[in-house]
Amino acid sequence: MRLGYLTPKFANFQAYAEYEGNTALFSDDYNDKTIGKTEYAVMADPDSKGELNQGWLSFSGIPDTTIKAGRQRIILDNARFVGNVGWRQMEQTYDAVRVTNTSVSNLSLDGTYIWNVRNILSKDDNMNSFLGNIGFKVPKIGKVTAYAYLLDYDDLAKKSSQTYGIRFGGAFAPVDNFKILYLAEYAHQSDYQDNPADFDADYYHINGGFKIPDLGSVFKNLTAKIGYEFQGSDNGVSFRTPLGTNHAFSGWVDKFLATPADGLTDFYGMISGNLMGLTAKFIYHTFDADKGSADYGDEFDAMLKYKFNKHYSVLAAYGTYDAEDFATDTDKFWLQLDIKF
Repeated sequence: MRLGYLTPKFANFQAYAEYEGNTALFSDDYNDKTIGKTEYAVMADPDSKGELNQGWLSFSGIPDTTIKAGRQRIILDNARFVGNVGWRQMEQTYDAVRVTNTSVSNLSLDGTYIWNVRNILSKDDNMNSFLGNIGFKVPKIGKVTAYAYLLDYDDLAKKSSQTYGIRFGGAFAPVDNFKILYLAEYAHQSDYQDNPADFDADYYHINGGFKIPDLGSVFKNLTAKIGYEFQGSDNGVSFRTPLGTNHAFSGWVDKFLATPADGLTDFYGMISGNLMGLTAKFIYHTFDADKGSADYGDEFDAMLKYKFNKHYSVLAAYGTYDAEDFATDTDKFWLQLDIKF
């Protein structure tokens, strides 16, 4: 449950506060990653008596600029590197000062200093980290983004890293009612500050596909993609994204919330669409190691969602992971009712 209040703007200032809580109603026979029930599958949604999910003050008195300070939601690009992990019951938010500027047409500047992350397990990760993100929109083609993420953890030095990357993604419509979709991204990551490891690992992600917005009165937004994501490994340390919304990328069963030490390659295909208000999505993954010849297995995910009106929606999802040289066979099913006001 989340309950928040946003104040009206006054003299270019605005404030927001949001409460968040989570309770297991019928069963606690699952591994929430906090109480040691490792014999069960991971469902990283621990019980919480409630906490401040967001509490921030913003100032927009400088033209085309917003300054926001306090506990806040931060999502950069596709959330692979920095996100709120919105699928989980307890959201990931950041104690930070963030400055954004859009003074130049089609150009966005985004800089953030973070001193603490309130993670999905309701624990604090203290740090002194900087996020820099520069984006430039190419009209009718897509967006080019360059970024630098310097993560310096106080108590989790093995997570400290510096990541520099560039991405280009977008859509092109050669004819009416048809879009070609594409993404290409590369990043390099190495140890940073007090991290005792010595590593240099690469990341790249490419995908392509198409979207047909209108297939008649009952079928909309048919979308299909194929892609390849690579998280490399060096000296026994893999490329990792500790602040990312990782659930959305390497399978919903959550076998790869943390990248294995030998790295991870993911070849995947996705198809989705909307039929008479029912949204459907299907994804297939095949996973392998970067170093060595390990076959990590395959996963199939499926989701159906129906929105009754602007307040109510119901979602059903299923994921099945078929293990080979990593982890164990796992099936998960979700049924979710959302009420928003």
